[in-house]
Amino acid sequence: MTKEEYKKIVDKHTPKVDHIKSMSLAFFVGGFIGMIGQALIDLYSKVFNFTVKDSGTYMIVTLIFISSLLTALGFFDKIIEKVRCGIIIPITGFAHAMTSAAIEYRKDGFVLGLGSNIFKLTGSVILYGVVSAYVFGLLRIMIMGG
Repeated sequence: MTKEEYKKIVDKHTPKVDHIKSMSLAFFVGGFIGMIGQALIDLYSKVFNFTVKDSGTYMIVTLIFISSLLTALGFFDKIIEKVRCGIIIPITGFAHAMTSAAIEYRKDGFVLGLGSNIFKLTGSVILYGVVSAYVFGLLRIMIMGG
């Protein structure tokens, strides 16, 4: 089989993606999650009289808990199939990745399973997040001065 024949077969069986629909869906779902986050901040600050800063922390913890719970119950993957990037980009996607790894490797024990593999999917996010924060911090110091 030649490369051209192989490429034709791959192209034939590769699902076609409507990029406009995917981008719009990601925009609206991500925006909806942002609205939920703001509603949680308002709830915590007005009903429980927390400061806005503390309410932001509780909002993040709440979103992490909800996405981890939905992952553990098996619903999060079904949601991802429908809405794609809109739900996996925010903090909910990070929590989903960690919870998925924890569930997958729990049978191997706490050290060799959970401890060794919980950051398998999220390690690159942490690494590049720290590196980019360092680089942008240096750029800010160089451009704006201390």
